[in-house]
Amino acid sequence: MRFKRVAAVAAAATLALGLAACGDSDEGAGGGGDKSFKAGSTMERLYKAQKIKVGTKFDQPGFGQKGLSGKPEGFDVEIAKLIVKELGIPEDKIEYVETPSKVREDKIVDGSVDLVAATYTINDKRKERIAFAGPYYEAGQNIMVKKGDSSITGPDSFKAGDKKVCSVTGSTPAEEIKKYVKDVASQLVLFDTYDKCRDALKGGQVDAVTTDNVILLGYIAKDEASFQMAGDNFTKEPYGIGVKKDDTDFRNFINDTLDKAYQDGSWKKAWDDTAGKFGATLGDAPAINRY
Repeated sequence: MRFKRVAAVAAAATLALGLAACGDSDEGAGGGGDKSFKAGSTMERLYKAQKIKVGTKFDQPGFGQKGLSGKPEGFDVEIAKLIVKELGIPEDKIEYVETPSKVREDKIVDGSVDLVAATYTINDKRKERIAFAGPYYEAGQNIMVKKGDSSITGPDSFKAGDKKVCSVTGSTPAEEIKKYVKDVASQLVLFDTYDKCRDALKGGQVDAVTTDNVILLGYIAKDEASFQMAGDNFTKEPYGIGVKKDDTDFRNFINDTLDKAYQDGSWKKAWDDTAGKFGATLGDAPAINRY
């Protein structure tokens, strides 16, 4: 009888180990086994794959700039991490894809990335190709000049036609400043990144750089001896998360995640740890546009 009891215990232990092994296998495939998403949804696909491609910028101080780790760091990146966490995907399974302004829609449409968080202003023209979740922040366009330059006080300063201003191809600021320059062909200089605009300003090839205030504040914080702001914000730029045009479920999921982040304090912490260090104001959580 003693032998039978020992055998029964051994058999039970073997069965328990077998069940545990099966549970470990499911957990590895599903990121902890505690998430459930709509069948066939982008969320389910990403959760099962346990990896995600995030498009962001690598040259935006405070929002998305490649750091010492070799990975981008900033507010956009932290917002993306909040979404990835809610998907049940480990942070180290994020693949960051450099996504400058001019290719953001292309990257989404062709599937090179699963989402884009890249100082991405929500507007109707872009909605013709992709969809937006958010906004999660509202910036405003401004102008950066060399330290001590008082000849430029705002966008109207370009109407005389004697000042060159730099921005980025495919960006909202590049389109907006065209309303103020006398001669677009000779006054507006376009590059693929704002780092090149900053260098052109410092080298004297242009008289100013224009983009969103928070980006410019990041550059100034890193080189206060060289740059300063010129005037006040003259637009409103609501930043959103770009996804595929018809992916309503994923857009709603991201909007729900942003709402949660507003309420639990993680949105504000993301700001305080990144762009907030440069002196820009966060303000109240923007109302999400659930279209």
